[in-house]
Amino acid sequence: MLFRLSAVLMLTLLPLLAAGELSGRRAPGFALPDLNLNYHDIADLRGRVVLIEIMQTSCPHCKTLTATLEKARQKYGNKIAVLHIVNPPDNQGTVKKYMTENGVTSPMLFDCGQVAASYMMITPQRPSLSVPHLFVIDQNGFIRNDFGHSDATKSIFEGSGLDAEIDKALAPKPAAKKK
Repeated sequence: MLFRLSAVLMLTLLPLLAAGELSGRRAPGFALPDLNLNYHDIADLRGRVVLIEIMQTSCPHCKTLTATLEKARQKYGNKIAVLHIVNPPDNQGTVKKYMTENGVTSPMLFDCGQVAASYMMITPQRPSLSVPHLFVIDQNGFIRNDFGHSDATKSIFEGSGLDAEIDKALAPKPAAKKK
């Protein structure tokens, strides 16, 4: 009986272990302004897979991820939405320059730190914010996976692995079995 209970528990927890450490929870809600002071509310994107990049315009790895996300947006069209979130010291000038130099067509949103902190689960015991960080949110508003930049996540940030993550998030979940 104990072995059976342990096996069931392992099967239940396995998907969470495969996902990033900040995954498996409802995506925090927000409404943030873009360069033109138009507000973007994540609740309006329900029904689509949302890719959120927490970034800085001075980060070289962010530039790579931004290009990858732009390609994904072109490939998947309206099935996905891409949002880039910046925090100070980025400002309207740095964002406008970044968007022009990198051909960014997805919204770049201004945060004062609260949205990044809620997504990154920043606390006094865990005070760091590292960029870039990518969150994959499913059509129901749950964080399916998250990725910080590292050698292990290089395929996500440079493209080949991102398509697989998007495809998984777009795949319909099997219907729950009736008891």
